[in-house]
Amino acid sequence: MTETYTATLDRIVDGQTAVLLLEENGETVEQLEADVTKLPPEAQHERAVLEIAVEASELCEAEYLPEVTQSRKESLQERLDRLSKTLSDQE
Repeated sequence: MTETYTATLDRIVDGQTAVLLLEENGETVEQLEADVTKLPPEAQHERAVLEIAVEASELCEAEYLPEVTQSRKESLQERLDRLSKTLSDQE
C-alpha cells in the first residue's frame, strides 16, 4: 500500500542519505531515510518541502514543492525577526 506525505528534508548525512520528516495534518509523524539521489535535484537542500509516496518504508516518488518551501522559509524568518525585536525591547 502506497502512502502519501508532505515531507521536509531535515538534513543530508554524509552527502548521501536524506533524512525526511514526514508530516500529517501539520505534525511530524515519522522520519524516513532515503538516498539523496532519489530526490529531485532542486530539492536536495535542507528545509526543502516535498510531496512523497512511500511504500513498505521505501521512498517511491518525490515531488519538490518550491512554493511551500519558500512560504515556510518566509514564515520562519518573520518569527525570528519578531523574536529578535522582542529580545531587544527587553534590554
